[in-house]
Amino acid sequence: MDEESKTPAEIPLLQSSSRGSASAIQTLGNIIVSIVGTGILGLPFAFRVAGWGAGSLGVMIAGLCTYYCMRALVQCKDKLATEELVEEHKTYGDLGYKCLGTPGRCLTEFLIFISQCGGAVAYLVFIGQNLESIFNGHGLTCAEYIFLLVPIEIALSWIGSLSALAPSSIFADICNVLAMAIVLKEDVQKVMGGGFSFKDRKAFTDKIGGLPFAGGMAVFCFEGFGMTLALERSMKKKGAFSTLLAKVFTGITLVYVLFGFCGYMAYGDETKDIITLNLPRSWSAIAVQIGLCLGLVFTFPIMVHPVNEIVEDKLKKVHWFQKLHYNDNIALTRLAKVGIYLSRAILVVLLATLASCVPGFGIFASLVGSTVCALLSFVLPSAFHLKLLGPSLHPLQKTLDFCILFGGLLFAVYGTYSTVIGV
Repeated sequence: MDEESKTPAEIPLLQSSSRGSASAIQTLGNIIVSIVGTGILGLPFAFRVAGWGAGSLGVMIAGLCTYYCMRALVQCKDKLATEELVEEHKTYGDLGYKCLGTPGRCLTEFLIFISQCGGAVAYLVFIGQNLESIFNGHGLTCAEYIFLLVPIEIALSWIGSLSALAPSSIFADICNVLAMAIVLKEDVQKVMGGGFSFKDRKAFTDKIGGLPFAGGMAVFCFEGFGMTLALERSMKKKGAFSTLLAKVFTGITLVYVLFGFCGYMAYGDETKDIITLNLPRSWSAIAVQIGLCLGLVFTFPIMVHPVNEIVEDKLKKVHWFQKLHYNDNIALTRLAKVGIYLSRAILVVLLATLASCVPGFGIFASLVGSTVCALLSFVLPSAFHLKLLGPSLHPLQKTLDFCILFGGLLFAVYGTYSTVIGV
């Protein structure tokens, strides 16, 4: 179906977002920056809570299950597109509607909205706390630093497509990699400097409540699930997406395990919920904080991209907006585009307001991971996979889907309870 033959309601608001134009390298950068975020800084603390053995195992299980479910989601999308013989892109919400009707779409989009907003809020909280630490004594609070970022994030959120965001994604990746490398260097120096005993580092916790808490942090680390279909859709050679995804997940999972293990080995029971708080006051520690802040500033618009898609999809279905957006009058069409930009600006302001009220990073990250991230990353994809491809699945695949489905539900319930009452 070409563009001329589409009705106005079928033309996507962001044309560049529905056409695959990103290269493998660009998609690689977008995948990494969509997944790797502030959660990794809480992994050493999660290893302290669960033990280095349980923490390593939990991260690997979370990575494998997330990768499997991301592939399952793409398979569901392909199945739905084949059945309906329509070339327009399918969203996570479309899959929810196909499987569960209107309640399924509402539930899916609500979870994506909350998950991505939770990740974005965590980014802002981290940036604000680190800026307050770096410029201590200048009289500004964490909340004030967060609101100083609002104009920058609004401008970045106005970039319409993932392929256009690829350069900033790569820059964010470089900042994150350099910062993580410095943290690892400090960890190794701490271990090699003496006063370290491997016997003092527990492999498995004796507190059962610590495992769900650490699990919630591990799931939060793979927080970019809502970007799955958008990332696959943005890639020029879509057939290579699964292979690229497997390679990226393997690398990210290994880095997560190494980072969490080294951080816990370095500081033991003194490990704080954000590992940068353990670093000595030096130029390298300040470089880590600045690098991570820069990386997260440029990651923020990718984190809120699915939220913008949901909001703008709702706008597209409103009658008065359709009259503006698809009017022959250029002035009215421009007014509709201003409405899109305004909705994105309002979202950034609301998220900044919420971030200014969050009391603690560790508990917040684990709570988001245990609730919406678990439901979004494990429960819904496995349920959709069984619903849409059930008859064609091998019995082992069906068994795996059921295990992930019920395991995700149990984890969400108990993980939330454990996080709320405290470890």
